[in-house]
Amino acid sequence: MDGLNASRNGDLREPVVQQSPAGYAKRGSREFPRETGIGVLGEMPWGTHICMFYETKKDLLDTAVAYFRAGLESNEFCLWAVAEPIPTEEAASALRAAVSDFDARLAAGQIELIRGADWYLKNDRINAKRVTHGWSRKLQAALAMGYEGMRVSGDTFWIQSEKHWKDFCAYEMTLDRALTGQKMIVLCTYPLCASQAVDVLDVGRAHGVSIARRNNDWEFLETAELRPAKLEMAKLHGALDILSSPFPGHDMLTPRERVALAQIVRGASSKEAGRTLGISPRTMEFHRRNIMKKFDAKNTVDLVRKVLK
Repeated sequence: MDGLNASRNGDLREPVVQQSPAGYAKRGSREFPRETGIGVLGEMPWGTHICMFYETKKDLLDTAVAYFRAGLESNEFCLWAVAEPIPTEEAASALRAAVSDFDARLAAGQIELIRGADWYLKNDRINAKRVTHGWSRKLQAALAMGYEGMRVSGDTFWIQSEKHWKDFCAYEMTLDRALTGQKMIVLCTYPLCASQAVDVLDVGRAHGVSIARRNNDWEFLETAELRPAKLEMAKLHGALDILSSPFPGHDMLTPRERVALAQIVRGASSKEAGRTLGISPRTMEFHRRNIMKKFDAKNTVDLVRKVLK
């Protein structure tokens, strides 16, 4: 297989190792919501299946690098199945520029970079069961080595035929079901230049969260089948300007606080915001108090007024 650290036999035994490999542990508990590294999403729970459509090569590279940097820093095993326009060497160079000890992590086996077509295709066919079992073996091996879970991203630029597309959509549906209860987060990336409207609908059905990045601007996407989720996503979409554009006091907040502020501005309760962001209501309330203190706001109405003035 053409890739960096591309192959390793999966260990199917129950994980018993408690010491984190190479001393890279950043969080003690395996129950934390995971930091995605994707600003509009913030923290997400294990089992999250994300779809991202991208406009430019830079949109893809910037997102994937931030996503994997967050995974490496959170003691997760990471695997990036790349495709044109980003070969494995360029993906490695981008990660090396963003993660100071990338080469040490690569040598330790914490991250693998492989060609997507090599992983998904066998005899020019995509077998959903074979691929999902492959992810399961990788996950079990990662847990046995002491990692907290596994973070994956696969790009679809290599798909060239209608047959491959249909097979891959079937695989995505299978994967979405298989992720339930698993310590995995998966980011599937699709080039907008090769996607039609029907493709967007097909892909949306198979993912819990669908987003698009177009020349660095973010959008939330959805399908008619995802109508219940649309209500939550629409609320988030209305607050995205809080995350992407400077506002009075913007520099006082941490990235996580800006995500929480977006929920406050849209009128979400601590329970609603916590459910959307994958954190507890108590944690959301903690962020709310910190934000109000930083803005010297008397109440939520006063806070919103100061932010939006």
